[in-house]
Amino acid sequence: MAPALMRLVLALAVVSCCAAGQPGGRVDLWPMPASVTRGARTLYVARDLRLSTAGTGYKDGKAILADAFRRMVAVIQLDHAINGSYHGLPVLAGVNVAVRSPDDELKFGVDESYKLTVPATGNPIYARIEAQTVFGALHALETFSQLCYFDFVLGVTGLHWAPWTIVDKPRFPYRGLLIDTARHYLPVPVIKSVIDSMVYSKLNVLHWHIVDEQSFPLEIPSYPKLSNGAYSYSEKYTINDAIHIVQYAEKRGVNVLAEIDVPGHAGSWGVGYPSLWPSATCQQPLDVSNDFTFKVIDGILSDFSKVFKFKFVHLGGDEVDTSCWTTTPRIKSWLVQHGMNESDAYRYFVLKAQKIAISHGYEIINWEETFNNFGDKLDRKTVVHNWLGGGVAEKVVSAGLRCIVSNQDKWYLDHLDATWEGFYMNEPLTNIYNPEQQKLILGGEVCMWGEHIDASDIQQTIWPRAAAAAERLWTPVEKLAKDTTAVTARLAHFRCLLNERGVAAAPLAGYGRTAPSEPGSCVRQ
Repeated sequence: MAPALMRLVLALAVVSCCAAGQPGGRVDLWPMPASVTRGARTLYVARDLRLSTAGTGYKDGKAILADAFRRMVAVIQLDHAINGSYHGLPVLAGVNVAVRSPDDELKFGVDESYKLTVPATGNPIYARIEAQTVFGALHALETFSQLCYFDFVLGVTGLHWAPWTIVDKPRFPYRGLLIDTARHYLPVPVIKSVIDSMVYSKLNVLHWHIVDEQSFPLEIPSYPKLSNGAYSYSEKYTINDAIHIVQYAEKRGVNVLAEIDVPGHAGSWGVGYPSLWPSATCQQPLDVSNDFTFKVIDGILSDFSKVFKFKFVHLGGDEVDTSCWTTTPRIKSWLVQHGMNESDAYRYFVLKAQKIAISHGYEIINWEETFNNFGDKLDRKTVVHNWLGGGVAEKVVSAGLRCIVSNQDKWYLDHLDATWEGFYMNEPLTNIYNPEQQKLILGGEVCMWGEHIDASDIQQTIWPRAAAAAERLWTPVEKLAKDTTAVTARLAHFRCLLNERGVAAAPLAGYGRTAPSEPGSCVRQ
């Protein structure tokens, strides 16, 4: 959409937004739930909104629910002084949360469904959340928070259009965002802020592309010299930092997928252990002929298994230039001795790394080049991560393998000319019609590669475009807009909500990381 047309659409959105706070206005929820009904009464949220767990089978031993409730109250109050009088007003006194399962382990495919009801009357009036797991309840709390607003006339928090009934569940179990800490170091507080912002649009996997050829910032207890490949002494993560990030994410319903990209993209590994390089002047891919290479991979994955509890690990496998293997005499001799050409060695390396990961209890994700080159040899539990373009996912599922979609023409956040409309309209199930094959598409992921982002600009490069993909991955296909102009105003509202919550989401009008073009309302941008 041209910037001028976008500004017109957003200007019209302002008119719509003015009516959105009254009965009959727009439902400003993002992502759109599966089912929504509402009434016409306004309630006012108690200053000391209470959490009730009557009727639940969940003990909340890790305080996942209690902490989430406190965060929810903080975001609906938005640091405003709630100092108005509630005299004579219909007050929503609390939220009753009933979680059926006592299990609080965040597993892949966990039930994330919920039902949220907000009655219009009662004494006292309590909203009610019903969920199979605590992680469904967390999504319900986020949806509830988006029903609330601050009433500047009365000085209290309001909630329009009660009674509400919202029944909801995700379309796909894997809804990811990649961050890249190898091209630029991201401090731990920045990673935590990204996790917080993911929760607002119900993304549930943080793909942590930890290392690459430029730097190796994570300390590995089994091979401590690996982090000599970090940019500097201070641009590192301790193993306890990684544990903290994983635990922080899990309490918010977000799994952390760790990636080590092998055998390519690994030049930084040899700073601490030069024998991992084919030679000092030809430093990647990792030396396929050296048993030590695989001992290091085994050590890394052994340490990972104690930190990263997600069932998957990402082993990369993309963009492997094997020329260093054939131009290094001792590796060339090894290839001849083993009857391999460079393509055979590439396959040998990937499959051996897969076996190591499986020995540590992981299932594997690999970038699509591994499938394109030797898909029939991959372990059958492999998930193929599509990134090069369209048409690959349908081939992957036709071969009986699982797939995650991240095609770079639509879902790469570092492509600043990729608009939110393209993010929204990118359909993971394109040309996949067989229901059994559709089940093999686990979901999708937007990728924030770090060549041109760091702590100073990561959030405005991610948001709001990632939110457009998040609705595609969460909302039932029949409720997704066929024309993005139908959701422009609602996404503009969500972008403003992110800003209110301290997330530096960029304007919709323009390309990624665009600045406001002129003075005006947030929702006009």
